[in-house]
Amino acid sequence: MTRLSAVSGVAALATSLFVAVGAHGADRGTTVEGTVTVKVAPSSAGAVVTLEAPGKKPPPPAEVTVDQKGLTFLPHVSVVPLGSKVRFLNSDKEPHNVYSPEGRYNLGVWPPGDAREHVFQEAGAYSQLCNLHPDMLAYVVVVDTPYFAVTDAAGAFVVRGVPPGKYKLGVWHEKSDGLEREVEVTAGKPLKLELVLAK
Repeated sequence: MTRLSAVSGVAALATSLFVAVGAHGADRGTTVEGTVTVKVAPSSAGAVVTLEAPGKKPPPPAEVTVDQKGLTFLPHVSVVPLGSKVRFLNSDKEPHNVYSPEGRYNLGVWPPGDAREHVFQEAGAYSQLCNLHPDMLAYVVVVDTPYFAVTDAAGAFVVRGVPPGKYKLGVWHEKSDGLEREVEVTAGKPLKLELVLAK
């Protein structure tokens, strides 16, 4: 995944957001772990760390649910493989809408208990907004690598099952320009990183 452009906006990270780990090879390969310190935000949670290498098999699409509950998107940050379907559920007692200026889609307005779906065909970060409730904001980050993680409240992340080799490491956060760097993963030797997003 190339460096993703940050999208402006302030929203609290859902308290249910914990470390998310790429789905492939959880019991094999090497662990890449560490922390991301986001100096331009009140919390280091919700940073998306990816490892991308040419020739690596892309992850299969997934089906993910983002809920609308208490006038909040849950979770605040979702990471999905390219081609994944995201189901936007309305668990509130009033109508909701979902649209994204980056994705140029508007799923319309639907009543409590219903849901709408969208398939993400291009990698990138997409803000999710509700035109009925302007304070609602979330992000769907679409990746084309099976090796990714989302930082927890302490900024910690873990990616397991990474084969040896050279990778382009990328970090995205909604309040930052992000970063990119080259890293090398060695067999049998966990790679520990301390990353800082300063702008």
